[in-house]
Amino acid sequence: MLSTTGQIIFSLVIAATAIAFIIPVYRYIKIIRAGQPEKRSDHLGKRISQALSKVLFQRCTLKRERIFSGFMHVFIFYGALTFDTMTINHSLEGYIPNFFLFGNGAFGDFFSLIVDTFALLVLAGVAFFAFRRYIIKPKAYATTPLDSGIIYLALTLVTLSYLYFEVFAIAHHPETERLSFLGSAIARTVTGSGMDAAAINSHVHFAWWLHVVFVFGFIAYVPHSKYFHMFAGPFNLVFSPNRPLGELDSLDIENSETFGIEKTLDYTWKDHLDVFACMECGRCQDVCPAFNSDKPLSPKMIIFNLREHLKKKAHLVINKQREDLNALMEGVYTDGEIWTCTTCGACMHVCPVEIEHIRKIIGVRQGQVLMESKFPPELNNFFRNMETNSNPWGIGFAERANWTDGLDVKLMSEKPDADYLFWVGCAGSFDEEGKKIARAMVQILNKANIDFAILGTEEKCCGDSAKRLGNEYLFQMQAGENIESFKKYQVTKIIVICPHGFHVFRNEYPHLFDKIPGLTPQDKESYNKIEVIHHVQLIADLIKNGTLSPGKPLDDVLTYHDSCYLGRHNNIIDEPRFILSRLNQNQLSEMTNNRKHSFCCGAGGGLMWTEENLGIRVNHMRTDEVISSKADTAVTSCPFCLTMIQDGLKDKQKEETKVKDIAQLVADTLPE
Repeated sequence: MLSTTGQIIFSLVIAATAIAFIIPVYRYIKIIRAGQPEKRSDHLGKRISQALSKVLFQRCTLKRERIFSGFMHVFIFYGALTFDTMTINHSLEGYIPNFFLFGNGAFGDFFSLIVDTFALLVLAGVAFFAFRRYIIKPKAYATTPLDSGIIYLALTLVTLSYLYFEVFAIAHHPETERLSFLGSAIARTVTGSGMDAAAINSHVHFAWWLHVVFVFGFIAYVPHSKYFHMFAGPFNLVFSPNRPLGELDSLDIENSETFGIEKTLDYTWKDHLDVFACMECGRCQDVCPAFNSDKPLSPKMIIFNLREHLKKKAHLVINKQREDLNALMEGVYTDGEIWTCTTCGACMHVCPVEIEHIRKIIGVRQGQVLMESKFPPELNNFFRNMETNSNPWGIGFAERANWTDGLDVKLMSEKPDADYLFWVGCAGSFDEEGKKIARAMVQILNKANIDFAILGTEEKCCGDSAKRLGNEYLFQMQAGENIESFKKYQVTKIIVICPHGFHVFRNEYPHLFDKIPGLTPQDKESYNKIEVIHHVQLIADLIKNGTLSPGKPLDDVLTYHDSCYLGRHNNIIDEPRFILSRLNQNQLSEMTNNRKHSFCCGAGGGLMWTEENLGIRVNHMRTDEVISSKADTAVTSCPFCLTMIQDGLKDKQKEETKVKDIAQLVADTLPE
């Protein structure tokens, strides 16, 4: 199609575009590689296949939060793949006259139909997103309006310029029509207008070059835009964490000189990759309880601001000049962002490219607590209470088993061969509402003839709140003592009533064996054989196998609050609903946000122990959903959630709505 001179010019355009694309991409790769090492290459084949499945079938964007937006993104994604294919064809056509990548067979005809179809769908998708961004203006779209506008314009020009070329190519060579319904219809108008062959041929050449300019210009622009997520996103999915959302790594306290995150070079390469994978869609922000309760935190901006910082300080990052980098808390993040995260995981659950927001925030908390001794002042008492009495309230540890007064509950020291260790936890031991849950569980365990015992004064806090508040040292101190107790009594099964204890025992304690001195590989092997059971799992199993038979069904209308650490983080969704279906013949009145989309109670991330001075109280927002459900009783499976919802109902003067743990409901319905 092109003359020799034209081919030389086109070759230079390709080379220039490649250079313009590769240089910034290579720079980004160096920025990513400058992060701390982290192993993410295990089961690489499985990782790649899962990522391809998510990308090619667009399971990453077709989520319920924005189902219509998801479909529009699908149109643009598949349109991009289609036009990328046609760009290859378009380029080769410059060297090979009348070239068509798929030949003149049936598939070639079908592909011509696909191209025209996606041309329309891409234009529809662009119009949709432009309307949302510039007319509706949702908060989630507040960043980079110019960049978005350039992308929308580029997508439109690429699509229209291709159609321009297709129309005149068909008018010039009718045999290339195939099933190009759009190009064919317009081409008939062109030929019917009386335009001569020479003019049509001139349009073919001009349209070909025009499309080249728009396509290759767009390619050169991509690395400088958020559209780069098209390349970084799939890699981020390949290296996504194959573990529960809320699981955090443990610091090496014994062998490290610095702890947590102070500067961006303290993050790992995967954290750096996260920021380049971000689509800026704002889904994370939409579901964040902190953002929705008018606090400074936006998970999107945590990632966006880190990316801007990395780009701005690229030279220092690439050359690992850590001492010349400013601290992240000096202009990148603020206290209001770092200390209002409940670690609920909603942001990570909805992220199309599985960015890991939580660990970036907790890492900064660790740096603030362990290196700077900077944290909300009320945490002074919390940390002191944990250090002296191993519970957040600071109640004497000698009182840890006082809740059992009047009950026949054995200690592990009295019954070391018990089948189950009932881990009561701090709330079950010291909080008045928590004690009711613990006593209800004793009633259930006795009714089911389960052989169990408790640790009593040997039980320490599980350490969840300390870890998520950044005090890894305190967490490991508590965990080490608990692991020694498990080892001492050769524990094989643990029943817990708190999702936070369940989470750390099951997902985070196993990572400590290389960090805590004195633990052997045999200790690790023994711990990994321990079965950690949340009480809703146990109760559901007991009902299913007929060991427990609830008596008279409840008449109350029930609604169930999914704890973030039980549902979203550990996928225990159906068990509590099965239990409630056996307790109540009425259909469960689900709250607006339920199951893995549940809205946080506000207590997670250690925020149970901080003052909520900014914005609206998170528990009030969740309580509004309880009230809207018109339930007589709100059911929980976490002592913290119970307290937060109960307090919210009191604040809103709706105390006629009862709040009970699922164990209390089951115990209340058991026949005498």
